[in-house]
Amino acid sequence: MTSWLQSKAPTRFEHLLTPSSIKDTLATASTSDNPPHLLLSGPAGVGKTAIMRMVARQLLGPGWQSTTHILNAKDLARKPGAMKAFEEFIRPSGSSGSLAGMTSLDIFTESLAEVPNDSGPPSGAETFSTNSNLRVKLSRIIVIEDADYLGNLRQAYLRRMMEQSSLTSRFIFTTTTPSRLIEALRSRTQHIRIPRYDRKTIEEQLTLIAEQENLEPTRGIIGDIAHVSEGNIRKAVFILEVMGKRKLLANRRNLQSLLASTKVREIQLVLEEAMRGRVHDWRWEKSNGRSMRTLKGAMGLLDKLMDEQNLEAEDVVNLFHKLLTEGRMNLSDELLSQVMVSLANCDVSIFKTSQPRVELERFLLDVAALCK
Repeated sequence: MTSWLQSKAPTRFEHLLTPSSIKDTLATASTSDNPPHLLLSGPAGVGKTAIMRMVARQLLGPGWQSTTHILNAKDLARKPGAMKAFEEFIRPSGSSGSLAGMTSLDIFTESLAEVPNDSGPPSGAETFSTNSNLRVKLSRIIVIEDADYLGNLRQAYLRRMMEQSSLTSRFIFTTTTPSRLIEALRSRTQHIRIPRYDRKTIEEQLTLIAEQENLEPTRGIIGDIAHVSEGNIRKAVFILEVMGKRKLLANRRNLQSLLASTKVREIQLVLEEAMRGRVHDWRWEKSNGRSMRTLKGAMGLLDKLMDEQNLEAEDVVNLFHKLLTEGRMNLSDELLSQVMVSLANCDVSIFKTSQPRVELERFLLDVAALCK
């Protein structure tokens, strides 16, 4: 069954919850004769990925998925051999040129075949050149999600590609912290900042979805979900879907129970592992008949938590702070004070680095050392 995050995602610029000025900017940028490279920035859950898909559909037409290439830099940063994986993405195996420099016959044949389930152009009309009756002939779009995790070396490589491939390709970068991108990249893109949504906007959207799905939420629970989502529309829709399918919308207390049983408990397990000195606990496990060396311990749990719940480093720090200040860990005053100081240093450091996972790892190592 398709998740509401997919089935309820906007397919027209006019359906976005963003201010009208941003909708107009997106429509103009994606329908011009010479569309710019884009940098989409904003907090988690405001629709950067949905916007990226709409821009790609507008620029490349119904067959956009076959010539849109997506790399998540955050996932790349957590894997061994990250640079090799990056180079294989940019320069596919068996090709002598870069991905951006390639051309594709799809741009000439896309109008000859119907694409199933195509939602149509987001601007309401296909993009054509003002000088002829042909679509702007871009060959492909290269998308780098969470581009603030790329690192300076990979960003410099992308800068050179952008200079060499402007006739055939466009780049779209998404990021929560645009300041981590080098100036040479930012200066070559049109930067569109997407703000966090206010509670009323989210509440109106959730009410619309509830009506479409014939849900009967108790009075006030839609507002509660909008409040705990903290401007994150993706989180709000996900919570509504989970509670709707589990028949939990009849009681407002169910929301509190749902939230309390997830993140804080899991982040507590991460801290407890660090306090036992098991920050890195490598184990051999069977996978598809092969023995694989798998990271467990505090860092293994943290990586799993961040992946499954789509948490940023800032979110993890906030959860650690909530856990410690609520007294769930039953620590001595002296140890609590030392851990809080280390967490404060971590909070400052993650905004100064392109590798915030390293700062979280340093914090857990500090906790392990304090508890010896």
